[in-house]
Amino acid sequence: MYRKMMTLLLACTFVFVTACGSGGDKEEAVETAAPIELKDGKYDPPVQMSYLRSWNDDTRFRNGETPQDNVHTKWAKERLGIELTTPWTAAHTNDAFYTKLRLSLSANEELPDVVVIRGDYNLVRELIESGKFADAGALFDQYASKTWKEAADSAPTEWYPYMFEGKRMGIPVYDYAYNSDPVLFIREDWLKKLNLKEPTNIDELEKVMDAFTNQDPDGNGKKDTYGMTAGWKNNFNTWMSETGWVFGMFDTMPGQWNKAADNTLEYGSIQPGIKEGLGTLKDWLDKGYLPKEAGVYDETKAAELFTAGKAGMIVGPHWMPNWPIDDVKKNVKGASYKAIALPKGPTGESHHHGSGASNGVILINKDMKNPEIFFTYQNYLFDNFANPAVGSEFENGFAKGYDYDIVDGKVLGEAEVKDGVAPVKYTLTYDGARIPDLLMETLSKLASGQEPKTPFEKNIKISNKPEVFPAAQVVVDHKGDAIKNEFTGAPTDTMKMKKDALDKMEKDTFSKIVYGQLPLDEFDKFVEKWTSMGGEQITTEVNEWYKSVQN
Repeated sequence: MYRKMMTLLLACTFVFVTACGSGGDKEEAVETAAPIELKDGKYDPPVQMSYLRSWNDDTRFRNGETPQDNVHTKWAKERLGIELTTPWTAAHTNDAFYTKLRLSLSANEELPDVVVIRGDYNLVRELIESGKFADAGALFDQYASKTWKEAADSAPTEWYPYMFEGKRMGIPVYDYAYNSDPVLFIREDWLKKLNLKEPTNIDELEKVMDAFTNQDPDGNGKKDTYGMTAGWKNNFNTWMSETGWVFGMFDTMPGQWNKAADNTLEYGSIQPGIKEGLGTLKDWLDKGYLPKEAGVYDETKAAELFTAGKAGMIVGPHWMPNWPIDDVKKNVKGASYKAIALPKGPTGESHHHGSGASNGVILINKDMKNPEIFFTYQNYLFDNFANPAVGSEFENGFAKGYDYDIVDGKVLGEAEVKDGVAPVKYTLTYDGARIPDLLMETLSKLASGQEPKTPFEKNIKISNKPEVFPAAQVVVDHKGDAIKNEFTGAPTDTMKMKKDALDKMEKDTFSKIVYGQLPLDEFDKFVEKWTSMGGEQITTEVNEWYKSVQN
């Protein structure tokens, strides 16, 4: 009985001390973070929220406004009672923002309430591991609005990069899903002139490429055209003028981690289909179907061949008619083009790289006294800006006189407004708020001939070239063919030491094979070297990460 009483006494003492130890903090938290209330959707008196985000060089201001003081910060204070402050600003270019943020972290400087980062997963991981940020997932569950949660539910894997010790430490900055998935744009007038049909498989594709290369489709009497333009200076599956889909015809995707049949992850660039894809590209180069400079062309340079009327096909996102490929109509009289599905390979496979549904992360300082302030801000944008209602404040844009105006009853877009700028680029998450599935659903709806009804639909209708809509429909119809990069975490320990060398070996080997400087069988030796020089260990680490985020 004595031992039981002592045990109970010690337990009570422990609970008391623990409660006092954290209770002191708790008491202080209650004192300094007293609940704040919204009155008619606004904090009164206003509350402050500090933040950091990078600034792109193309972000323009007017009327003497700055990143710290502009129409967006005025809106936040007037509409929500939130005073936005930023301790410093830095450009996204040349990693200036990342460098300055790392210096702040290493100097143990006080960080703001909210930090938003695009890109640099290493920095994100450093910030998460610093212990300075809160369990963002728990806050999201508590404070996010229904609209925002539904957006998150449509893209659950976007949380994976920010998982740490079983917690969701960062909130994804949601973007439009499938926005970079590629389609094949083909010169429709060339097809008609040469009496060809749209290619649906590799044999038909090669027949069309041969004709576009050798049958003088531009009628100038010279052999100066290509079946297709491409640029893989930076990557095979890049954002425009890409050739990742060539390997997709052989059921793999290079340069990324793909899901295997046993639900593990495998590195795409060492799969058997890559050898067949490399052989195909070599054959096309040898036959002149692709420009010899494809290996040194970046995406934009490669696209110039299409816009100049010298290439009959190009592969890229559905939005390319907006920029740059519609210029072919200006440069070539009578030119027309259309989007079609990517052709199937010898075994009936057709795959392309799949784009994600986020483009950054939101980290919330664990010392932020009232984190609900940030959710009040972002919830409002999701509920009112992401898909605005008729007659709402965002029906025509973010701010009258900036990205839209109304003159004689007519709504003018940003391009028509004198010195028009896009205030949405000033928001904490760069684009205000985006619902992943909304864009493609809208484009598909409009492609079917339905009339736009909502403000979002009307804006999409007037802001896109006519060729964009059927191209988007192709994306929607073939989204099941996408192969997404399943590894979205920070570089593993072995990656940090070995990845640069492995990537260089891969790029050099593939380039030399395609250009005939190495035999095709050199691919098999590359796979052996990649595996023994760290690839096998990286594969193990990648799958350990994959297993951890799925649990």
